[in-house]
Amino acid sequence: MAAWREGRHYMIKGKVWLVGAGPGDISLITVKGLNAIKNAEVILYDRLVNPKILDFAPDGCEFIYCGKLPDRHFLRQEAINQLMVDKASEFERVVRLKGGDPGVFGRVGEEAAFLAEHEVPYEIVPGITSGIAAAMYAGVPVTHREFGESFAVVTAHDKSVDGKPNLNWEGIANGIDTVAFYMGIANLPFICEKLIEHGKAPDTPVMLVQWGTYSRQKVLQGNLANISALAVKEKFNNPSITLVGNIVSLREKLNWFEKKPLFGRQILVARSSSGASELAERLAERGADVIEFPKWKYEIVMPDVQLLEKLPGFKKILFTSPRSCDAFFKTLKERKIDIRKITADLYGSSTTLSAIENHGFSALPKEQIDKDNVLIVGEESMLADKLSFTQQFGSCDFWITGHKVMDDKYLPLFERMLQEADIDTVIFPSSSSVRGLDQGLTNLGENFGAFLQGKQTMVMGKQTAAALNDFYKDHVEIAEKPTIESIIQLAEQVRP
Repeated sequence: MAAWREGRHYMIKGKVWLVGAGPGDISLITVKGLNAIKNAEVILYDRLVNPKILDFAPDGCEFIYCGKLPDRHFLRQEAINQLMVDKASEFERVVRLKGGDPGVFGRVGEEAAFLAEHEVPYEIVPGITSGIAAAMYAGVPVTHREFGESFAVVTAHDKSVDGKPNLNWEGIANGIDTVAFYMGIANLPFICEKLIEHGKAPDTPVMLVQWGTYSRQKVLQGNLANISALAVKEKFNNPSITLVGNIVSLREKLNWFEKKPLFGRQILVARSSSGASELAERLAERGADVIEFPKWKYEIVMPDVQLLEKLPGFKKILFTSPRSCDAFFKTLKERKIDIRKITADLYGSSTTLSAIENHGFSALPKEQIDKDNVLIVGEESMLADKLSFTQQFGSCDFWITGHKVMDDKYLPLFERMLQEADIDTVIFPSSSSVRGLDQGLTNLGENFGAFLQGKQTMVMGKQTAAALNDFYKDHVEIAEKPTIESIIQLAEQVRP
């Protein structure tokens, strides 16, 4: 598709998805929004997007931070608009990721209009807006038959010269039961004054919710007469929503999120592998904010040519993991090697057998393999057990399918997360995670020991504790058993 820019004719290659990421809890993104992220080639994301959601992006996806703060802009809106068009001329799938719902004070109308003007195809994917989600996570539905049948979302700052919102205060004060003001902390005294001036009772309940839907969520309750003073006393800041209405009184009965056993905990899980972490998922389910660091990616490597030539002669092939099995067959396909040349019996662990069968081969449990003339297929880390393999199987050859490397693309994201969160607990699931965190912190310019100071440090077993002792000599909590259940139980019992 052709378009024009600065008098020049150029081609639009792709399409832009304007996606609402939700309010913070990454599980609140829509299925359609998540699919857009999973298929994106480039993502332009805002400050209020939880960076953790970018974990779902494919390898090789380009990240561009467009974050804006009240006192400064990383990229101005005009530059963001043009960047979307530029990227759509380079890539087929461009995602513009915005916090909350892009249509609720997210300037999606301006961005969509710019794309339409430049003939760039686009879709708008709604998200859950923070005025509803933050209130619900604080225990307050925004409508209720007994307390409020009307609800409005209102910006607390607009284009007014003095920065004070120029609104229909009489209509808001007298015609709406429940009002959610977005980013209203700076103008809170003005908002309360105007609502009282136009008829709202001074004792009307008010609730402030900061970082709504995160475990670091903070809630402050008061009324129109005193909430401004309370906010100053408690040093309340944005990002916050201000909910005004009698419906706020329901919080005491309906507060559910803050009752989770790990609510308020900011936990860093040290990672040493790629893929999803069951431990991180389980901790988040129980209410914690979880940062997984560092981020790793898997790189496939090509085997030695001589090994490829020897492939038809092997009588037994042992795959050490499903990923190594998939990488093996992917390499054969890329090298155009006829799989009919494989005459060996194939073996694997219980989790690997199905991966082998998915490639059209029958397989046997690894316990049935006998000695000599064995090709062992696995990741580079298996070489640490090379002696054990040769003792068990005799004559062996090793096909290294790939290795994991730290994905430095995510380092700026982690830096932002660590700045905004207040990590109180660090969990090491394995010995290798100790070395991984040390490497990751070094790449961020952080000292390992200094980072752990003042934080609750937990390890999953004595072997991991011994590995950590080489780096850190202070007190460490050791889970009774090297299991996920045991480390979660320890986290719930021992508070920072």
